[in-house]
Amino acid sequence: MKSLQKIDIAARDLSEEVHDANFIGAKMKSERRYAALERDYADPDKLRETAGLIKQHTLENLDTYLEKAEAALQRNGAKVHFAVDDERAKQVVLDIMNEHGCKSMVKSKSMLTEEIHLLDFLEKNGKEVVETDLGEFILQIDHDHPSHIVTPIVHKNRRGIAKSFEREGLGDYNDDPETITRRARKFLRQKYLDADVGLTGANFVSAESGRIALVTNEGNARFCMAANKVHIAIVGIEKLVPSDRELGVFLNLIGRSGTGQQLTVYNQFIGGPKSAGQPHGPEHMHVIFVDNRRSEVLASDCREILRCIRCGACLNVCPVYRQSGGHAYRSVYPGPVGAVLSPLLAGNRFPELADLPKASSLCGACNEVCPVNIPIPDLLLRLRDKAKREKAGDAMKGTPDLTMWAVLCSQPTMWKTALKMGHTMNYIPTEMIPHPSAMSWQSQRKLPKFEGGKFRKWFKNHKSN
Repeated sequence: MKSLQKIDIAARDLSEEVHDANFIGAKMKSERRYAALERDYADPDKLRETAGLIKQHTLENLDTYLEKAEAALQRNGAKVHFAVDDERAKQVVLDIMNEHGCKSMVKSKSMLTEEIHLLDFLEKNGKEVVETDLGEFILQIDHDHPSHIVTPIVHKNRRGIAKSFEREGLGDYNDDPETITRRARKFLRQKYLDADVGLTGANFVSAESGRIALVTNEGNARFCMAANKVHIAIVGIEKLVPSDRELGVFLNLIGRSGTGQQLTVYNQFIGGPKSAGQPHGPEHMHVIFVDNRRSEVLASDCREILRCIRCGACLNVCPVYRQSGGHAYRSVYPGPVGAVLSPLLAGNRFPELADLPKASSLCGACNEVCPVNIPIPDLLLRLRDKAKREKAGDAMKGTPDLTMWAVLCSQPTMWKTALKMGHTMNYIPTEMIPHPSAMSWQSQRKLPKFEGGKFRKWFKNHKSN
């Protein structure tokens, strides 16, 4: 299968119901984002630029801030671990559970744990793991994976969820949303009480204070810690911010950018395990900073992608994601951010995902909505160039040879003549175009009617006015 056809085929094969769920869900979130930012800020773009500069500064001084964060966390009573790759990260989690005699875990939503496939690893090693985010819980019982960074089951509907709950013995078929959530709550509450360890991710980590900021809309992250003696926080090294002061900028942006909320419902700041005077809370806290090729990304010309705060705004606005959904990207991270981040994190598997940067119209909407001002279209072009230079997989198959196009564009006389003759393309059957690249492209697409070539004549007659 040629790489340029993969997203097209994924979009074509979606059921109408799933396509509508993807499209409408993404469109609604994007509209709410615009409304929230324009309502609350006179110049939201200035706020985005400021957030981007803060994150870029942190990345450029990441070694310094990692040392500060480690020292602050240790002062707070947490134990800090560093994992160079996914295998080490999974093993550290398992070792911590074994050290404390833990057999069962409840965990909150974490894209990093999806990235390293932590759940499967722990289950293979005899541990019980329960996802407590409602969407992730549904994915777990369906043996599915997320299709969106923020709303992981945007591709599902209540009828399918009701069938899954009936299959798992959570009640007779009932697709009433309130009934579904009530049944999930009843099942998960007991799991919180029975578990030995709670695992969370982290939206941000303050290097100055060692506080971990968790942003959720369900409150399940705090339940994961409430009754358990051990708290494990697994964090990508890019999640650092210099101090608590900067958290105000990002907390005001992440909710508005992701779902159009002024502020997410639950915002937690975790400073360490419980103190001697606290009656409840984890007695032990472990923080695992995970690299998993992030340092390689930091050393590349696409380092700006590490600014990402996982709000999903670029997915919601992207015309390609709206049509294809997240599973078409064949990776944990879908949409424009995934088209950049996934190939970079793939390491030796880069050729397998090298086509993803071409799954974009380069319209620039992703850059315009990004709360940390990541120049995603520029990064996509850099990765396309990398794929071409490295002849990566089939990423370049089906790409038209632009040599003649370059000659045509650089010769004004030839260009003017081509525009005048452009209308003849409307009468040439596509199968008569002999170039193999053009034939491959046309096999999946249809050229629109040529209607150009008249502007120069119009301008010549009107320029004196």
